[in-house]
Amino acid sequence: CFKVMRRLLWKLLGKQISKVQLAGFAIANIIGLAIVMIGVQFYADVVPLFSDDGVMGKDYLVVTKKVSGFSALKGFVGGNSGSAFTKDDLNDLKSQDWVASVGTFTTSNYPIYGSVELQGRGLRTSFFFESVPDEFIDVDTKKWTFDPNNPQIPIIVSKDYLSLYNFGFAASQGMPQLSEGMVGMVPIVFRMTLPGGGFEYIPGKIVGFSSRLNTIIVPDAFMKWSNERYAPGISESPSRIIVKVKGLGNTKVESYFSNKGYEVAGDKLNNSKASGLLSLIMSVVVVVGLVICFLSFLILVLSIYLLMQKNTEKLKNLLILGYSPKQVAGMFVKLVLFMNAAVFIIAVFILTIARMAYLPVANVLDLEGASICWSLAAGLLVIAAISCGNVLAIRKKIRNLWIWEK
Repeated sequence: CFKVMRRLLWKLLGKQISKVQLAGFAIANIIGLAIVMIGVQFYADVVPLFSDDGVMGKDYLVVTKKVSGFSALKGFVGGNSGSAFTKDDLNDLKSQDWVASVGTFTTSNYPIYGSVELQGRGLRTSFFFESVPDEFIDVDTKKWTFDPNNPQIPIIVSKDYLSLYNFGFAASQGMPQLSEGMVGMVPIVFRMTLPGGGFEYIPGKIVGFSSRLNTIIVPDAFMKWSNERYAPGISESPSRIIVKVKGLGNTKVESYFSNKGYEVAGDKLNNSKASGLLSLIMSVVVVVGLVICFLSFLILVLSIYLLMQKNTEKLKNLLILGYSPKQVAGMFVKLVLFMNAAVFIIAVFILTIARMAYLPVANVLDLEGASICWSLAAGLLVIAAISCGNVLAIRKKIRNLWIWEK
């Protein structure tokens, strides 16, 4: 009996539904939902480019002061150079809301001479060491320790240095090219000059290559030990610092460094701008998609309201005959839920096609693509919100008619 009543109800009201209006709602909703899902998925797929291990750089900035004629002269006549960072400089930088943490480069205050033997040919040169707090190192190694009782110096070298050797020095001098694994096997001996004269020899080993730090890095523990041993009583303020920036593309960063006369190594600020631009574009895309979805929601609500208004007398008669507001509203609710489910499925299909189109380009940049869970979750959240809004609007309209009729 209930099924028969439901069939009669559908025949009575279903003929009045405008297929053109429903098609307009569906198309608008598909476009809006697809834009939202593609925007979320694209951001998830390309954001590794801007992560710590990404191609587009990191949110770690190596900062120095500009070297002027006065600061250079000050360094010649003795004392700390005018390009060194003071405690006030560091405290002011740490107080900025976009700064996550600040580390200082500690430099070796003594002469170092290194030598390497390759295929019977020696390579000897002056060296320098720097150290930073371990949290700023981008090489994961268990060998990053130093024991004064059994000294061996673990070293992290910039990847640029290996490229310069392989494609510059080695190619022109007939030396063998080396991979990162082979370099770790090359024995290095460092000669340190003792304060009272004489030398001390300590073996070293390259344990990793850094994309973040364009220098020769040793552990902080070794740097403190060696400065006290080979250069006692010498203390200098840091002339280079490393800053971990909160977020990507913060406009305050460049403005602050410019006003302070600081310089950032490489093009990290440009990479940060690119990261910020990506975030902005994705935000705009998602907002546009949400606006379209909202407008499609209004189209459907307006269509149903017009349909109900046109059939007010029929709806009132149904309520008088004993149909409950839930039964009368049920037909419209099922129609809406069915359409929204179809809209979501079609939007997922469009997302899949769009992703297949841009993923080959992303693979060229060593991007494997993220899980689609985030975009699916975003799509379900939007369509669920639209469905809830539609159902509440329909039931409210029918309830008002029922209350008015009573």
